[in-house]
Amino acid sequence: MEGSIEAIATNNLLLIFSMIIITGIALGRVSEILKIPDVILYLISGIIIGPAFLNILSIGAFPVENNLILTFGSAFILYEGGKEINLRVLNKVKVSVGMLSTVGVVISSVVVGVVAAKIFNLPMMTALLLGAVIASTDPAALIPVFKQVRIKDKIKQTVVSESAFNDAVGAILSSALLGIVMSGQFSAVDSIKELLISAAVGIGVGILVGYLLIILVSDKRVGIFHSYAPIMSMLTVTLAYELATMFHGSGYMAVFMAGLISGNKKMFGIWLEEADYQPTVHFTESIATICRMSIFVLLGTQVNISALAQYWLPSLITVLVLMFVGRPLVVLVSTAFDRKAQWTFKDKLFMMWVRETGVIPAAVSGIIVAMKVPGYEIISSVVFMTILVTLIVQASTTKLVAKKLGVLEETTDNVSEVVA
Repeated sequence: MEGSIEAIATNNLLLIFSMIIITGIALGRVSEILKIPDVILYLISGIIIGPAFLNILSIGAFPVENNLILTFGSAFILYEGGKEINLRVLNKVKVSVGMLSTVGVVISSVVVGVVAAKIFNLPMMTALLLGAVIASTDPAALIPVFKQVRIKDKIKQTVVSESAFNDAVGAILSSALLGIVMSGQFSAVDSIKELLISAAVGIGVGILVGYLLIILVSDKRVGIFHSYAPIMSMLTVTLAYELATMFHGSGYMAVFMAGLISGNKKMFGIWLEEADYQPTVHFTESIATICRMSIFVLLGTQVNISALAQYWLPSLITVLVLMFVGRPLVVLVSTAFDRKAQWTFKDKLFMMWVRETGVIPAAVSGIIVAMKVPGYEIISSVVFMTILVTLIVQASTTKLVAKKLGVLEETTDNVSEVVA
């Protein structure tokens, strides 16, 4: 029994999970002491324990376990990102957020794609795939920063909302381009149609699953499973993702929308009893933390050091283009159509600076590496460089930039909560 294929696969998964948790807990504590983003340490630790150095964990030998962790991990983090969106505040800046998370993703993808095609001599579709992978920002990196640095609520909600929405949009766009790269077939009309159907199905399934399951754990008469609220959060993620995928929709968009419903349940007249609410919050935060650890450690194990050493300079140039050309262009175009928000130039400058890359690009990159997509070494190198540079440079200087631009919250009173 213990020597069967199923038992070996199970043991491998348990071994990987144990190593990730031990590494994550230790480095999480170190990051608190050093006051640096924990995901940077997770990445570095993944490199050290991976094939590049100690070869303790070679995830390439376990493709099924790798895909399971990356798929569920990215889905759960998107679910948590959806819960962070406050629909009331979002309504005031909906035009900016809508533009940033849709048109902005396309602009970033195209700008980076064109540059990457020239620098790396990549086929245009592969270069656009690279651009799409790093086009989205990271709520898992931004939200902890904004909990420490009190930014004006309008800006905070806009940036957090954008990061949650564009993660889903970036994941959908990356999936569409990945299909084109692997099949070698491209039709603009078919691709746009597939993208719209994928998003629409994902939105529909996410709203339906999110609403039905939150009702079943509410304080209403039909809330017969209220004592199982923490477990239902995991069921929401898996059910929304799988149903959307089954009907050819985006699983990522579905889990995000389910999270949006859950995070704004009071707007729909749905309440959880306090005895059920607090355990659910603690449970989901713990699962999200495990997912972040898993994704970044696994990404580190998949970094090809020889490829990174070979491509470090063009990768760095690509990241700088994204930060200083792509992002400013995205903000200027996206906010130009939102007169109601009344953005100041300093507001826009701050939004140009906060665009940390993280979980979803890392997860998508891991999947691309596992699939051995043509050009995966370059994509992996650029993603790793983007995460490292944006987190080290931008996340660590957020408070300084906010202070210089005068976008810090002036009072400690009436600070809106991110979570509804």
